Amino acid sequence: MLELAILGLLQEAPMHGYELRKELTAKLGAIRAAISYGSLYPTLRRLQAAGWITEAAETPATAEEVPALTSRRGRVVYTITAEGKERFAQLIAQAGPETYDDTGFGVHFAFFARTDQATRLRILEGRRRKIEERREGLRDVLGRAAERLDAYTLELQRHGLDACEREVRWLEELIANERSGRAPADPRTGTADGRRDNDSPPTPGTSRTERP
Repeated sequence: MLELAILGLLQEAPMHGYELRKELTAKLGAIRAAISYGSLYPTLRRLQAAGWITEAAETPATAEEVPALTSRRGRVVYTITAEGKERFAQLIAQAGPETYDDTGFGVHFAFFARTDQATRLRILEGRRRKIEERREGLRDVLGRAAERLDAYTLELQRHGLDACEREVRWLEELIANERSGRAPADPRTGTADGRRDNDSPPTPGTSRTERP
């Protein structure tokens, strides 16, 4: 998944390691905790060895771009190669079970704008099935073991169930949009594809009737 994210970002512009980490943090949002210098740089070296990225000339590092307790070395700028673009196209077209789990889905969803509609739909439907299975498992636990759980564990299970139900509703809206050829609403404008503001999907976790 990190390989996909790095290649996708380098298609936008050449970047050095610190820039990549910042962009990964911004792009991946809730799953950014899985990204660290410990995993980033070995992946960059592996991509370089495979011929998918290459190094450009070093540029001087500024003080704010140097993490604490590290030396102020020049920045190695990475660029994607033609082979790397082909590899990204292969990865972005995948829609197997690995794209349904939390991290895999998050990374693929971050690059949905560059994914074809059929692949987007397969990933969304697979993710919905996975979350529905998770939801049913939580319902089963609450139905069979609720009396044996303490109040806090019970509340945690209910919270997980509520999160699953919200995500299923969100996924169903996205799937309906894909099948009708509509894009999600832009949160900056509230519209997409020329729709009126009240035609856009609700924020995940809310219903249309809960809107102001």
